Amino acid sequence: MQSLFGRNCLLCGSPTTEDLCAPCRNSLPHISAHHCPVCALPMEETRVCGACLAHPPAFDHTLAAVNYAFPIDALLHSLKYRTNLALAPVLADLLLAQIDKTLLPDFIVPMPLHAVRLRERGFNQTMEISRQISKKSDVPLLPTLCRRVRDTASQTGLPWKEREKNIRNAFDCEGNLDGKRIAIVDDVMTTGATLNELARVLRKCGAVHISAWVVARTLPGTP
Repeated sequence: MQSLFGRNCLLCGSPTTEDLCAPCRNSLPHISAHHCPVCALPMEETRVCGACLAHPPAFDHTLAAVNYAFPIDALLHSLKYRTNLALAPVLADLLLAQIDKTLLPDFIVPMPLHAVRLRERGFNQTMEISRQISKKSDVPLLPTLCRRVRDTASQTGLPWKEREKNIRNAFDCEGNLDGKRIAIVDDVMTTGATLNELARVLRKCGAVHISAWVVARTLPGTP
């Protein structure tokens, strides 16, 4: 909260110069130091996991700010379902802190929201996060390059194979991305099926390298 006397931590309310005080920021569910660079799941050592070696996704790399756990899940829920748009820059900053500024992509593509869902919600939370990242990283945003052309059923609760089938042919992208490096921005990555499908379509447009930039990564066994 911004006031004449400075800010207060969004989580504990303590006075701070940032959106989150140092203790709260340090207590966030940070990604494991050792994880698969492709899917961002924790590993005993940093290397590509067996699943990604056996079935490489259409994206090359995943960058996740934090794990999907309290209080990140509550912040994302507040943004997405309570229209708390003030949280978009806070969540974007968590992701920006993990980005290597020497290896920036050519463009950012936000995860599209189907028109029906957009009308219901009034905004696309991923677009709001993407705008902040684009502004602060100087990486151009392509907000209309891709569209979600199928209003698919919720992916929640579906196993990976069913999620892959559910999301198949859900996106349409129009544009020439020959030789370009793209970062797809999304709020949460669970199985990666949705990101994989969008990356597959971006490959058809000519993208040569695709990164998944996500605020939160769901760990196996998370409800």
